[in-house]
Amino acid sequence: MAMKLAFDGLRDSDYKTRDPAIDDAGQYESVELSILLCNDDFIRELNKDWRNSDVATDVLSMSQHVPELKLPMLMLGDMVISVETAARQAKERGHTLLDEIRILMVHGLLHLIGFDHELSDEAESEMENEEERLLKSLGWKGKGLIQSASTAEDENNPLLNTSTDGRKKAGSLQFYKPKFSYIFCDMDGTLLNSKSQISHTNAKALKEASSRGVKVVIATGKTRPAVLTLLKTVDLAGKDGIASEYSPGVFIQGLLVYGTQGREIHRRNLDIDVCKDAFHYSVEHNIPLIAFSENRCLTLFDHLLVASLHTIYNEPKAEIMSSVDQLLSSEVQKVLFLHTAEGVAGTLRPYWSEATAGRASVVQAQADMLEIVPPGSSKGRGVRMLLDHFGVTANKVMAIGDGENDIEMLELASLGIALSNGSEKTKAVADVIGVSNDEDGVADAIYRYAF
Repeated sequence: MAMKLAFDGLRDSDYKTRDPAIDDAGQYESVELSILLCNDDFIRELNKDWRNSDVATDVLSMSQHVPELKLPMLMLGDMVISVETAARQAKERGHTLLDEIRILMVHGLLHLIGFDHELSDEAESEMENEEERLLKSLGWKGKGLIQSASTAEDENNPLLNTSTDGRKKAGSLQFYKPKFSYIFCDMDGTLLNSKSQISHTNAKALKEASSRGVKVVIATGKTRPAVLTLLKTVDLAGKDGIASEYSPGVFIQGLLVYGTQGREIHRRNLDIDVCKDAFHYSVEHNIPLIAFSENRCLTLFDHLLVASLHTIYNEPKAEIMSSVDQLLSSEVQKVLFLHTAEGVAGTLRPYWSEATAGRASVVQAQADMLEIVPPGSSKGRGVRMLLDHFGVTANKVMAIGDGENDIEMLELASLGIALSNGSEKTKAVADVIGVSNDEDGVADAIYRYAF
């Protein structure tokens, strides 16, 4: 009954923050949902393994839906409810255990069909309204879980308490509340020091921000595999870290954007004629080039600078294509020329700025690299798409960067922080100029401004 009403409620709804991966259950032959009732010890282990939170909680929801598989059955997912926690909450809230389990089931179900109250205040309000609608439609007693948790916080006033589904929420003291819901962070020149490494201090600060409920989102010119490789070195990748294949992010200068549960929400490719011109130029002038094709790096000949992109910057090892035609058979998001800083400034940038006029844009994140990207594309544009996807306003966002490709992102954020090693243009638009990437600028920014 609850599932039917929940799906019926999606028709003609105008919720802005719900992930629309599941829109119409009617297109499937059947819908499968598993519900497990357990004790506190069992759910605590699950919460520790999957959410890095070593506490018992009331309900966990884990989606099994993969839209790309086009299955005839909708594998909605798994829901786990602790009867012990539910019994305590039922007593505190003055209703029966059955009432509380129904409330928890509604909450978990809404998570599985795309609602997520942790994204923003608007998302919390929309999910709270849907909880209330379902409970009233079913004739079930009690307030929704979000409303109940909010009421309990107001009454109990702890410094820091654990709310529904294991989430840490701040109490009434403003000192403990994060000032921002999201931190968008660049990689090269920002999170990475001059040795292309993430320091222990920066890693600790990111973990601290995440543990306090701040969503850390990487926005970079790198590929996703490169980012995960680097984060893995400091235990920040995967289900217990800040990024994985199932988390949001902005990659390859905003040309690939992944939203909730890591689903692709935007992809833009470079014009094939621009690619062709660049590939021929690379061969004729013997200037190494890398073509970025989603999770792959492609090139036309081996070179020390090509190898450095893998050995120093941790990008996927470049695959050498046998010809320009073979390289053109792959979708390419951006092209990267590698040269000396003098060669880029004196030859490559002037030439390609003119050669690609109206067809592409040239940008620089490093002095010895020149990137050719689709016109009008930018990392900042990718960040804006992601915020729209989340239903989050810029006043909830802090952004940290250093290069010219970070300018739009810093301008977009409520607080834009440029590190002192950044370009002069970037520092000119920043709200704050922080210490350098070699002085743990990301950690300094987080501890100074995020809380």
